[in-house]
Amino acid sequence: MGKNEGKRTAVTKAFEGKSFEEVLRRLEEIVESLESGELTVEKSLGLFEEGVGLAREGHRRLDAAEKRITELLEDGSEKPLASGDVEAQHDGTKDKDDDGDPDDDDDDT
Repeated sequence: MGKNEGKRTAVTKAFEGKSFEEVLRRLEEIVESLESGELTVEKSLGLFEEGVGLAREGHRRLDAAEKRITELLEDGSEKPLASGDVEAQHDGTKDKDDDGDPDDDDDDT
């Protein structure tokens, strides 16, 4: 267990059921409020504390996702695709002459 896992705050626990995008959205709202300069010191400090908790939660989730990806790639069953392969899968086309231009399937020679 990491040193921060035992110290999960009420803020991060409140966002456990939420998506990463919702956590990020709330963090962006907090940043905008703090940047406005219109809050009291007490309100700013409370939002800053919430923001730190959310940033830690987001970082924890990204670390977990990275670990999962690493484990999937290490077991040998999945290999990362080259960027051209991803684009070809996305639009259903494959560049026949391998020059990187899916709209140009003629020979470049």
